[in-house]
Amino acid sequence: MGLLAGLLVALIVLIILIKVTYTLIGLVFTLFVAGLIGFLAGYLVPGRMPYGWLGAIVAGLLGSWLGTLLIGSIPPHIGGIAVIPAIVGAAILAFAARLVGSVTGGRL
Repeated sequence: MGLLAGLLVALIVLIILIKVTYTLIGLVFTLFVAGLIGFLAGYLVPGRMPYGWLGAIVAGLLGSWLGTLLIGSIPPHIGGIAVIPAIVGAAILAFAARLVGSVTGGRL
């Protein structure tokens, strides 16, 4: 009986570890895709993306939300992000950041 309980506990722990690992990998992949989308939006709008890769990731995540609000969830979806609305939204955010940066003298 003790061996069966030990095997059951080991199986439950293994399932939890697999779930956490896939969740963390999914989070890292989503942040990577958001960074690429923000980086691409930085190339679409002339100038430099504020805060480098961190700014690109934030622009990709917020741009995904903004783009989905504006034009809906258009496929393809990669890493849980609708790519086309995310690029549109991130480009809008990058343009707004550059506009605010030019008004404030380059300091955001």
